Amino acid sequence: MRDRGNIFLVGLMGAGKTTVGKLLAKRLRKTFLDCDQEIQKRTGVSIPVIFEIEGESGFRTRESAALKELTAMENVVLATGGGAVLSRENRQLLSRNGTVVYLRAVVDDLWARTRHDRNRPLLQTEDPRAKLAGLFAERDPLYQEVADIIIDTSSQSVYTLVRQLEQRLRQHT
Repeated sequence: MRDRGNIFLVGLMGAGKTTVGKLLAKRLRKTFLDCDQEIQKRTGVSIPVIFEIEGESGFRTRESAALKELTAMENVVLATGGGAVLSRENRQLLSRNGTVVYLRAVVDDLWARTRHDRNRPLLQTEDPRAKLAGLFAERDPLYQEVADIIIDTSSQSVYTLVRQLEQRLRQHT
């Protein structure tokens, strides 16, 4: 079923899924979609508001429903939410319907990229860096499990990263 031409980007917040995804989609002439943006369009409210009203479990339910639809599309580059891999069903949807790319970054880089962003509900804690480190420890094995390609996003420009990813995608198919 992998002939749909889909590329699914997974990784923690701050890994570059949206930034890389937009450029990759443009270069490969695919449609770019961002799962969190799609959820916001459908609900008419921001992700932090969904977390506030429905909690993380309510958001995850919405995320799974959106992923079912988005992974059924063709010729897309999809930036998933950082926690999409928490559900076994979501991981199976991703694996069955496209090539999964894990954009991996070390916690220090993720922290540097997200520390001023107030639209990260999971980081609204007393020690957001420690929370980020905990999320990395929990999710890194899941990202690695589902990934067809793992690429380090730490110390390179977006353009270099996308060119490297294009090369890895050609090798993978």
